[in-house]
Amino acid sequence: MRISVRSRRTALAAFAGGTLVLSGCGSSDNSGSSGEVTLGFVNGGDTEFHSCLQKAVEQTAKTENAKIFTANSHQNSTTELSNIEDMTSRSVSALIVQTVNVDALKGDIAKAKAANIPIYLTSVATSDVNDILGAAVVDLGKLGALDAGWIARDAGGKNVQVGVIAGAPGAASDLMVGGFTKALPSTAKVVANQPGMFNPVKAQDVAENMIQAHPDLQYAFVASEDMALAARKAFDAAGKKDVKIVTANGTDEGLAAVKDGRLSATVANSAMSIGQTAVKNAVGLLAKKKVDKIANIPLLLVTKDNLNKAPQYCPE
Repeated sequence: MRISVRSRRTALAAFAGGTLVLSGCGSSDNSGSSGEVTLGFVNGGDTEFHSCLQKAVEQTAKTENAKIFTANSHQNSTTELSNIEDMTSRSVSALIVQTVNVDALKGDIAKAKAANIPIYLTSVATSDVNDILGAAVVDLGKLGALDAGWIARDAGGKNVQVGVIAGAPGAASDLMVGGFTKALPSTAKVVANQPGMFNPVKAQDVAENMIQAHPDLQYAFVASEDMALAARKAFDAAGKKDVKIVTANGTDEGLAAVKDGRLSATVANSAMSIGQTAVKNAVGLLAKKKVDKIANIPLLLVTKDNLNKAPQYCPE
């Protein structure tokens, strides 16, 4: 399912700030003037997701014989546009963009269009796909619904209290939380919904306050595994080891926590798959090959019962 761009929403990223970081690697110093495929990757932030995504993009570019330039916008839309401008000055064949804020995409696309450089998006897609080369899309609403389904099955029709620790207000978090809450049964009441800002320290503080205000809490949906593990510490310290946590990512640490019971379920959303798909499909589309313009990244609800089926999250 394609995820449409909506105003006032941020893409899959943690809240962070910083300055431009630009690097380049590849098989030659030619930026594409002789026909070689050159890609510019503009990353959105500094979380584990972003670092794994970039590693996948860089490694896949090598296997596709494409030169790659990379930049990081550090969750700043102004920096993102500057990065886009820098990439267009390098005359790249196409831009791969993990946007920090979908509001920024309009300006990004306009700037790239003016330079006749197509954009390939990761995680989200624009409403009008004619504006882009393509996209590797994550159905974040479905991600939240998968976690809600686990709670529904585990609760077995009983009346239960559920807490939500969201990420940063914006597209990624809003879409996940929206999908989660809509899919919950009527017997599951959301008693608290607060942002953890994709920050484990903040998430632990939110969890501490949540369990104090709602001592009968039975389940928690947390928007990322690093926040979920911080929440686990807070619940355990409050003597609430029975609160069951569902989350998302599918990192090695997250899977280990599912295995030992600290987390009840996670939805695997492989950063490696997103990066690999983005590069391969961007190169294919540039070459007019028969590849999907909009590629949907598979999601898997992972529990103790199917840990061996979880996809690799980050390249080695």
